[in-house]
Amino acid sequence: MNVLHDLAIGLMHVFQPYDLLMLVVGILVGMLVSIMPGLGFVMGVILALPFTYKMQIEPAVILLTSIYFSGTYGGCFTTILYRIPGEPNDVPLLWDGYTMGQREGAAKPLGWALVAALIGGLVSSAVMVALTQPLTDVALKFNSEDYFAAIVFGLTTVVSLAGKSLVKAFVSLCLGLLVACIGVDSIYGVSRYTFGVPILGDGVQLVAVLVGMYGLGEVFKRIGQGLAIKGSPAGAKLKVQTSFPRLREIWGVRGAILRSSVLGTLLGVVPGAGATITSFICYGVEKQYGRERAKLGTGHPSGIVAPQIGSTASVAGHLIPMLTLGIPGSAATAVILAAFLLHGVQPGPMLLSDPASRVTVYTILASMFVAVIGMCLIGFFWIRLVVRVLLIPQYLLNAIVVLFCLVGAYADRNSMSDVWMILIFGVLGYLFEKYRFPISPMVLGAILGPIGETNFMRSMVVHHGNWTAAFTEPLSGTMLAMSAFAVFYPVTRELLHWLRRRARRPAIAGTASSPHG
Repeated sequence: MNVLHDLAIGLMHVFQPYDLLMLVVGILVGMLVSIMPGLGFVMGVILALPFTYKMQIEPAVILLTSIYFSGTYGGCFTTILYRIPGEPNDVPLLWDGYTMGQREGAAKPLGWALVAALIGGLVSSAVMVALTQPLTDVALKFNSEDYFAAIVFGLTTVVSLAGKSLVKAFVSLCLGLLVACIGVDSIYGVSRYTFGVPILGDGVQLVAVLVGMYGLGEVFKRIGQGLAIKGSPAGAKLKVQTSFPRLREIWGVRGAILRSSVLGTLLGVVPGAGATITSFICYGVEKQYGRERAKLGTGHPSGIVAPQIGSTASVAGHLIPMLTLGIPGSAATAVILAAFLLHGVQPGPMLLSDPASRVTVYTILASMFVAVIGMCLIGFFWIRLVVRVLLIPQYLLNAIVVLFCLVGAYADRNSMSDVWMILIFGVLGYLFEKYRFPISPMVLGAILGPIGETNFMRSMVVHHGNWTAAFTEPLSGTMLAMSAFAVFYPVTRELLHWLRRRARRPAIAGTASSPHG
């Protein structure tokens, strides 16, 4: 009952005028950026981060989480209408959503996507509220080596899920950890990797890393491609509407709804399993095990419901480890974690121990329920306006993104050195994209590196320099073993595949050279 009481208090805070305004603004921004090819909700969260500096922590996080939630839903508009996925997680939705739209009109698949987003968001938010206190109770028992092991597990899980090349993911992670080491050591107060440059004395600002790598890096990438990004034709019909499915039709896909809700929430808790991975897995499960699996790809409702529920449900799942352990599960939650840190708040189990911060946590939790309902209402009534954003020319859109990036960097500390920093990381982000290095491991390394280092050094002080303590404690040892499995399993799998291919080559060569009658 205490949880319901705290949630009710949080709900009262959400409906304060300023907090509610930030929630509505976040929903609109998330929908707008998610339908633009090349932008997306992660970019929206990053571009909104500098505007939260002067806010209180509650409206700031409400704004960012609302962008995150609505961004996983807004991309369905252009996916179903124009066959243009605004985000990678919208690709599975394309296979049945666009096909149904071509056959029966866009109103019906848009209705299915709206219902799926509503169900996925509400179910995962309820699960998150139920799990927050138990996970916090467990996390309160963590010591410094347990926290260090948890952060290592989060980082290695992200690496194992990032891209096709594990080597490139490790390189990206190590660069992020190197960036985190720049500045003054938090334990001994020693300057590291500053090379006598004054702007490096305070370390590298998280805003420069986030906005530079994702924001400017994406713009530089598009400029390098000649801005050749497909958009909506000027003469495209923009008269669209939404038609809700009947209750009998919803009951007919109850299996897909249940499976995708459970999968979306559980996969969301796993660090690194973002909305894209969750969307593809939910669709794949329906394609392989669903009752109507033979009809998927032909415009069947379960092919719309599964990926959309998976995408939206993963948001609340990602926020669970971020709030209770301080470990982000995706790029967007890494930015939200940065917002907490920029406001002087360290996410983790102590948040629910302090009465004031407990109200903040439950205000954020309550805002998720309101954001899910709000994005569906706004999506139903504002779809005609939202899809017109596709008509904005790419050169103008890029100019707006660059303007927001540079102004946001300067507004942080009113320093031109931050502007130069963001340009440096923008170029680095472009190089990462060009040579196909994943950005997420580097960003998470830059954010989690200082926290992991601090807990490791505390463990060393407590155990008198015994670095093996983390391996001998039950909880930290288990998490480090899981970390090793997360890294070595894909390596072993690739090695076995390579050995099998090599073993087949002599047999194939022998067959090809053997004489025939």
